[in-house]
Amino acid sequence: MMIRNQSRLISTGSYLVRQLCSTPTETVSQRIAAPTPFPTGNEDKLYKRLSALGATGGSVTGALNAYIMEGKTVRKDMLEYCVRSLRKFGRYRHALEVIEWMESRKIHFSYTDFAVYLDLTAKTKGIAAAEEYFNSLSEYAKNRYTYGALLNCYCKELMTERALALFEKMDELKFLGNTVAFNNLSTMYLRLGQPEKVRPLVNQMKQRNISLDNLTYIVWMQSYSHLNDIDGVERVFYEMCNECEDKCRWTTYSNLASIYVKAELFEKAELALKKLEEMKPRDRKAYHFLISLYCNTSNLDAVNRVWGILKSTFPPTNTSSLVLLQALAKLNAIDILKQCFEEWESRCSSYDMRLADVIIRAYLQKDMYEEAALIFNNAKKRANASARFFKSRESFMIYYLRSRQLDLALNEMEAALSEAKQFHWRPMQVTVDTFFRFFEEEKDVDGAEEFCKVLKSLNCLDFSAYSLLIKTYIAAGKLASDMRQRLEDDDIEITDELEDLLVKVCPP
Repeated sequence: MMIRNQSRLISTGSYLVRQLCSTPTETVSQRIAAPTPFPTGNEDKLYKRLSALGATGGSVTGALNAYIMEGKTVRKDMLEYCVRSLRKFGRYRHALEVIEWMESRKIHFSYTDFAVYLDLTAKTKGIAAAEEYFNSLSEYAKNRYTYGALLNCYCKELMTERALALFEKMDELKFLGNTVAFNNLSTMYLRLGQPEKVRPLVNQMKQRNISLDNLTYIVWMQSYSHLNDIDGVERVFYEMCNECEDKCRWTTYSNLASIYVKAELFEKAELALKKLEEMKPRDRKAYHFLISLYCNTSNLDAVNRVWGILKSTFPPTNTSSLVLLQALAKLNAIDILKQCFEEWESRCSSYDMRLADVIIRAYLQKDMYEEAALIFNNAKKRANASARFFKSRESFMIYYLRSRQLDLALNEMEAALSEAKQFHWRPMQVTVDTFFRFFEEEKDVDGAEEFCKVLKSLNCLDFSAYSLLIKTYIAAGKLASDMRQRLEDDDIEITDELEDLLVKVCPP
């Protein structure tokens, strides 16, 4: 049976400044030395120490000061390496603390340092804090990089008016000499569901003699995909190939294949994936996309083949194994899934709960309860203190509800709520739907109301939940005279769809 799930698409997010420039500056009192052209490996040692703070706690300032007190030298390029690495893995707060430490030690900032500072401020403290930082900068620091970083923040938050106003200001300052700002706006329009606005931006770039880059072409192709215009997608692809063959990278073919999968043009998708394979990319992510996209064309043999290539090319990682397990689960290849999971579990140095979540869900969907429970119990023993078990618990909730074991489902809910005191959690929509479906089928209004109290405590009692609650009242043949007032109190918009349900339980 052909799998029709839409694949993950190549990210169309805009470029940010990726690297910090090294500036030979020395602050003797803090033992900051000028960069050396020869790598010593100390960058990685310092990064590992800072990275460990995620599990052990503690402050970046304390760690850096301790490093210096041990008589070690900290160079600016080492700190920049740490910032890049921390950002890469989403450790934005720690990355910002490194930059703040650099600033407190009066280490000279390059143009791009200010931009990275602004970006990290937005990620950790919000747009208002990023704007305040930008406004505090000197004219020297208000350059095309910081303007670009702020524009990126606006686009990511879909703040259209501010983004367009800043774009115009950048144009006045002649800061629009490359594709970055245009790509930012283009990706914003895609996320806003306005793909028709991408082509005019591309035309602007051409009129300004700005050479389109790989990301521009990818976003442009995606815009036609959102308009269901495959001919348009292919025109852009051929233009890209004719304009400069070097721009056709593995991301181009991955993007094209994902568009074909979305359009259910599976033969064309596989042709694009074969072209990608022929390029033999030296990037682990390329093989992740190959596995995911071959999965979406139901090609198990290709998934296994690409996994073999990935393992022989790169050391296996938890993320690579996760991509494989997700594909095998979608393809219903339970035996291979079990084998690959056991292989990963036997060699992993860091137990990743995400992989256990995949196989637990797959087993429970096959009613293999004992196997799923065994893995879950083992995972709770092996996972570190920061591990989250919510997804697995939700898989068990759904299984118990499907087998009409409400008490056991509620036990898992109570366990999740207890863990939620330490970690933020909101149940998945499929979990919410399954609970309400059970209550509706059982005509259990009291159970549905208690579940609503749980959702409200988690700040996720929304339009959908109220709709399902009212359907439970209807199924039970009961009235809810205060339902309109409850909706008003919780700021729930009464749409035509909701009104049709309300009249059955709360007549005017």
